[in-house]
Amino acid sequence: MIKDNCSKLYIVSTPIGNLKDITYRAVEVLSSVDLIASEDTRRTKILLEHYGIRKPLISYNDINKSKTTPKILKRLQENSSIALVSDSGTPGISDPMYYLVKRAISDGIEIVPVPGASALLAGRVVSGLPNDRFVFEGFIPAKKGRKKRLLRLKDEIRTIILFESPHRLVKTLEDLKNFLGNRKISIAREITKIYEEFIRTDIDSALRLFSKKKPRGEFVLIVEGKDK
Repeated sequence: MIKDNCSKLYIVSTPIGNLKDITYRAVEVLSSVDLIASEDTRRTKILLEHYGIRKPLISYNDINKSKTTPKILKRLQENSSIALVSDSGTPGISDPMYYLVKRAISDGIEIVPVPGASALLAGRVVSGLPNDRFVFEGFIPAKKGRKKRLLRLKDEIRTIILFESPHRLVKTLEDLKNFLGNRKISIAREITKIYEEFIRTDIDSALRLFSKKKPRGEFVLIVEGKDK
């Protein structure tokens, strides 16, 4: 068991699909803390039940972060240990966890990372594209700021990593083609889940594929950088 874990905020990585993709240490920490702050309590409950962990849960997400952050900090200041988890993967990647971490640092709270699964890294290492240098852009804005972001990526020589949802995938592929040209791309779908799929192709071919095949699941796009 974890000892001397009072007044610590643990940033705990959880599986991105397959429930076995969790470290022994993560299970130990989740079993030992006083409270778990979760982006999606429904998904976290499934994980906790799978490993027989019974701990109080509090919702912490982009909608309630302003209201909930002071409550979590108060618990930490009262000598509680708290684990922070996102809906899946490593907290702080395309989620509101940065907001709480920044406040905790300002308050002098000890913050402990518990590394583990990450969709962007899992998709990157099997992409077949250069791994020595890359830039992670998360989700490209749906409307405001979208053109500006794409223009900025036009001359990016590093490998580009994006997240995308199924209903916006085709639109994003079209915009990548228009702004970046027909580059090599690796599309990782449903990583570690039952319908896991890796498509290594170019943007034109990906557009033809998904014009016939309705996109389903969660996507990580790894795009070739500009040829130097």
